[in-house]
Amino acid sequence: MRKLNWLAVLGIAGVVATAPSAWAQTRPYIGYAYPAGGQQGTTFQVKLGGQGLDGVNGVVVSGPGVTARVVEDCRATNNQDRQLLDEQLRDLRKARAMAASTMTPSATGEGKTAAVQDEATRKLIMRIEKIFRENVNTPASRALARIVYVEVAIAPDALPGERELRLVTRRGGASNPLVFYVGQLPEYCRKPMKTAEYQVLGKEYLALRKRPNNEIEDRVAIPCTVNGQIASGELNRYRFEARKGQQLVITTLARQLIPYLADAVPGWFQPVLTLYDANGRELAYDDDYRFKPDPIIVYKIPRDGEYVLVINDAIFRGREDFVYRITIGETPFITSIFPLGGRVGESAAVKMKGLHLGGAELALPAKDAESGIHQVVANKGGFISNPVPFALDTLPEIFDKEPNNTPAHAQKVTLPVIVNGHIDKVDDWDVFQFSGLAGDSVVAEVYARRLDSPVDSVIKLTDARGQLLAFCDDREDIGAGINTHHADSYFMARLPADGTYYVHIGDTGRKGGGEYGYRLRISAPQHDFALRVVASSTSVRQKSSATFSVYASRKDGFDGPIKITLKDPPIGFTPYPVILLGTQNITRLSFKTDLITKGPMNITVIGSAMIGDKEITHTAVPAEDRMQAFLWRHLVPAQDLNVLVYDGTYEPPPPRVPREISPEMLMHAKIKAAALQAKGRVFTKRQVAGRVRQLKVLFEDGLITDEFYGERIAECETAQ
Repeated sequence: MRKLNWLAVLGIAGVVATAPSAWAQTRPYIGYAYPAGGQQGTTFQVKLGGQGLDGVNGVVVSGPGVTARVVEDCRATNNQDRQLLDEQLRDLRKARAMAASTMTPSATGEGKTAAVQDEATRKLIMRIEKIFRENVNTPASRALARIVYVEVAIAPDALPGERELRLVTRRGGASNPLVFYVGQLPEYCRKPMKTAEYQVLGKEYLALRKRPNNEIEDRVAIPCTVNGQIASGELNRYRFEARKGQQLVITTLARQLIPYLADAVPGWFQPVLTLYDANGRELAYDDDYRFKPDPIIVYKIPRDGEYVLVINDAIFRGREDFVYRITIGETPFITSIFPLGGRVGESAAVKMKGLHLGGAELALPAKDAESGIHQVVANKGGFISNPVPFALDTLPEIFDKEPNNTPAHAQKVTLPVIVNGHIDKVDDWDVFQFSGLAGDSVVAEVYARRLDSPVDSVIKLTDARGQLLAFCDDREDIGAGINTHHADSYFMARLPADGTYYVHIGDTGRKGGGEYGYRLRISAPQHDFALRVVASSTSVRQKSSATFSVYASRKDGFDGPIKITLKDPPIGFTPYPVILLGTQNITRLSFKTDLITKGPMNITVIGSAMIGDKEITHTAVPAEDRMQAFLWRHLVPAQDLNVLVYDGTYEPPPPRVPREISPEMLMHAKIKAAALQAKGRVFTKRQVAGRVRQLKVLFEDGLITDEFYGERIAECETAQ
């Protein structure tokens, strides 16, 4: 009677079963990818967790040299699914055991067929066991519980550094992007953790991961990159050998992989690194690197021997999206550059400081690069350093000259100008003197924190008598992305009279040093704007319309109209341009398509405005609207803007077609159903239809065999 247990729960199954044909058109979301990168020239598996991932049929990784494909789509299972799979698993184990007891070595075709069937049975058993092992009824975050496995192949010559990874569904289009790295060192990867369980207050210990002793500490050989996930209350340990005199640079990518967690405080994984010797004595510790949550340890090895690196969350939180990558080795690392930028079209003599940079060359932006912030790296014999930002502008540039700490010793400048300077020492001020006319507007703007400088600037404007006319500490910048402390200063002030004026810049923490660089713009208002387009992907039904949200950041009081449209739209796309008036900073751009299917493809949103007698056009930066710590929202830049056009009437063919039910199987089912009906167990058409849908989904997912499917369908057909 065991095979008829399903009939006892048909009342529940009929309610909870869902039809796979009811395809959701929600945008797919991925909350984490593990590991979040890999070494050049390797192929490996990546586990992704998210939601809205039904019908995943593709993976997109930005940039050349990296390809990926879906290898397993782990659909969420309910109690009725698991009961069926448990029955299937027992049948498979029983059949395999019987086959093993009767099988004899044979080189005939019959023997080979049996071996193939046995291997297929073994793989199906492993797959079902994996579902049981990884399934969590009450996940800590349902937004992470839908699992997809992809295989990523990185070419040996793929450019190292940051990429973006997205999943693609048939109707939802491309998902949000996740940061994904191409590395250059050998990689170690801990086993992926299963979905974290919901923690009940007072019983948190029941949800803790019970890691086997052999997984608490990993032994690695440096230089290398290690990948892991932190569970609640967990520490990850890595033991390695090092030689006396080695100056190790231990860098962490964690918050940079997943910048914001909507349901956590603080609103990101806050990793902590601690380095111990073989006897457990603490040698080095780091929580933050300057103003960034991801820690970095630089340590010179005092003697040959074993050392242990430990990582944990600062307040011992953890979940499957607490993903990290740690690089350990004598790798090139830039701590600062100066100047922090240069003038468009001109060569710049840039000095860099850091570790293991001997013989390294800094790759600056090309001479035809546009104004803005660019990422530059140092190349040391083919090994690439960490990237650092470098700003380009069109205004004249100078350097600050000491002593210029007071108005009496102020450095005279002619506007407009960008000053490249340092806060050289503790409690240092740099003062710049200029002449102005009554009614003139003057702008002072600092670029420091946005260029990875530790300067937390404060600026003020005074007249010749020392009277304070303007002051600013922090100013919010919607384009700052993952920067949550808007530490750069800005003011725009109108001069009251002809005369001499002074702009002062200092650090609010009264700190300073050789790495405390800044760029200070002093000029008349430079009207301009920047755009962000949200979200960075969308899908649109065939011959239909869709919209994007566009955010404008107006510069120096610019209040002119901005026309928003698509740049060189693909054939079959028609934009509906929209005008942002001077009082508006947010709008929606719509477009329609005449296509049936296409994509995902990249498109470009642009904005144009008349500034003076010139038409200025800027490309909108794709971005994701992300929440941090239950409240604050941020626009996180992305590399591409994707659109998928889908045919809403198309239903893909089933991946598997079942065999016909044999007369013997049907007769056997009728006998069993009659026995149950004699006991008063009768089921409605709705209940049976739900069961049939349930079986169909499991069959098409390849989780049950033809024989098992046929038996259960025969039982359904005779159950009423």
